[in-house]
Amino acid sequence: MADAASGEFAEYVAHEDFRSGLPAGRFRVIVDPKLARRYVSQRLLLVVVVLPVIGVGIALALTGRTWPGALLIAAGVLLNRVVMWQAGRILLHLALRDAKTYEQVTQGGVMEVRRV
Repeated sequence: MADAASGEFAEYVAHEDFRSGLPAGRFRVIVDPKLARRYVSQRLLLVVVVLPVIGVGIALALTGRTWPGALLIAAGVLLNRVVMWQAGRILLHLALRDAKTYEQVTQGGVMEVRRV
């Protein structure tokens, strides 16, 4: 009990409590941005989506269709950047909707939930 009171260890918050308490402002969420980027990228299969888009864009550019190719390359790169920039928000959205995701990210150290 002394460790929990001193703030060394965060108290476990159940998913249902998290879902109902977060909109009401009863919790403070701390997300590790580096781990969130990696988790979201793996969870959304970002590489599987982005690489073919960029690859098709390169193929189009090499076959003489420069503008459509350049647009696909830019779309692939932009999609990757946007997902990486918004990884924390995406992670929070996934954790709110899915109990398994919530368990994975809280126990994996990607996200920490503290009572206010």
